Amino acid sequence: MERRTVQFQARTRNLFLHVLTRCNLRCRHCYINPGQHGTGVLDAPTMARWLALFAEGAEVTNVVFLGGEPTLNPALPDGIREARRLGYASVTVDTNGFLFHDVLDRVAPDEVDYFSFSLDGASPEVNDPVRGAGVFETCTAGIRRARERGFGVSVIFTASRLNLHDLPNMPGLLAGLGVERFFIQVIGIRGQPAARGEAGLQLAREEWEAVVPGVARAAARLGLVVTYPKVFLAPGEPFACAGRVADNYFVFPNGRVYRCPLCEDFPLHSLEIRGDRLVERPPIRESDLFGLEIPEGCVLNRILHPGNLAYDAEGRPLHRIACCMLKEEVRPAGPRRPRGA
Repeated sequence: MERRTVQFQARTRNLFLHVLTRCNLRCRHCYINPGQHGTGVLDAPTMARWLALFAEGAEVTNVVFLGGEPTLNPALPDGIREARRLGYASVTVDTNGFLFHDVLDRVAPDEVDYFSFSLDGASPEVNDPVRGAGVFETCTAGIRRARERGFGVSVIFTASRLNLHDLPNMPGLLAGLGVERFFIQVIGIRGQPAARGEAGLQLAREEWEAVVPGVARAAARLGLVVTYPKVFLAPGEPFACAGRVADNYFVFPNGRVYRCPLCEDFPLHSLEIRGDRLVERPPIRESDLFGLEIPEGCVLNRILHPGNLAYDAEGRPLHRIACCMLKEEVRPAGPRRPRGA
């Protein structure tokens, strides 16, 4: 198996397009904040114009359609096809598994690279207290349907103190479902967790490192490609901010465009879409903070999510926090498992 740090790609653009903020679920860790992100729903013409804004200027451009629950937007299939027409290199739909508006019947496997399902436990007993009653059965049924139709399938697991104990049970479940890629995320204290003051859900370094790398290796041995945030930098490892060296855009229905997802609870967005144009905002913006260098690493983590930091008796940080967009990837040894196998 191969493990590597996925370095930022200056010539690759990633667009995270929230096509609405409405959702049928009320997940405990949901980061959506309608007060900051809006409550609108992007129709097909708007989606096409916004996709066009980001389609040019990079060698490779990828798009992830998100919500809320993006399949609640009946125009999603139109947006998917428009992204393909504009030349987006990859198209992913993040979903809670309910797959509204018969979306699997309205798009084809060659139009969507992955449906990425959110699943936060290997059983209803763990998943459903986080995501809602009955969600485990609905989501796993959705995964099976997508696989039967020939779609690529990935799973996102958001790790917190609510479910970290169950993470080792995920690889076997996912391999049995035919999942190809496994994304392990760390909970962010934004959106609903921030509103409820649930900073205690954050994981300490010791908790994260005792479980996540080992689970990633176990999943790779079963044939899955696993990606997870680096979170904690090794001693001497340089800090790099994706806001300075990468090309990521997090776009919301009210036209706000962020470059860093940690800032999404605040009106610190770098850009706005106005009249179908991308307009730079005046200070103070998140981008004004990207260049600050502090001993803790990521300045925005220090300001907004200090719960994963620790200090010695003299006030020096015991470790530095990586940019939240810096990922580790573990791949299985040998040739990649073919889609549909």
